[in-house]
Amino acid sequence: MRSRSFLVSRLGCEARGETCVKPEGEGWGRGVAPADAEAVAELTRVSLSLQQAVRAVWSLVLRKRGLGMRGIHSPGDTAHSKGKMTPYTNYHAQRTYPMPDEPFCTELNAEQQALKEKEKGSWTQLSHAEKVALYRLQFHETFAEMNRRSNEWKTVVGCVFFFCGFTALLIWWQRVYVFPEKPITLTDEWKAQQLQRILDMKGNPVQGLASQWDYEKKEWKK
Repeated sequence: MRSRSFLVSRLGCEARGETCVKPEGEGWGRGVAPADAEAVAELTRVSLSLQQAVRAVWSLVLRKRGLGMRGIHSPGDTAHSKGKMTPYTNYHAQRTYPMPDEPFCTELNAEQQALKEKEKGSWTQLSHAEKVALYRLQFHETFAEMNRRSNEWKTVVGCVFFFCGFTALLIWWQRVYVFPEKPITLTDEWKAQQLQRILDMKGNPVQGLASQWDYEKKEWKK
């Protein structure tokens, strides 16, 4: 155990670039040769080097694509960012959380920029159309639009009926062109002969099928 703990501490020291000195009077331990320990240490150094290289390349890719920056905003101010993290940012307001991470419009033209500058002044000077335009710059939908019922259920019902009809058509095609003919034991003539044979043999005449047959009148008992 002592040699194993020393090996672990040695690998940690080499990973940090430090020099690890082996305690005096301590052997390599039973079953562990110095050559094996050197091989394990070399493999560990190679693995750590590969991990550091992969991390460096990944961080460089993120910086080149601009995926390492998120929108920064404070209460009362709009969000702004140089690059968006597509899987994480969301500019669509939801009923449960009507405060998106970023505004709906991030790239503004000259007219919209002038409207944003006018927003910093008194809101009494803004018209109703300008207030609506400012709202559209910040949010994607209003609460009335979010609460509006959609016609998506029609698409779902239509797809369900389409697949049900397609499945029925496929089953019919298999029965006509794929499945073989019915065996002779499933025909009506064979079933009638089989029933007559059971009655002739008087199988289970107490409570079975033969007990329901009138052998004198040759008909089923009423």
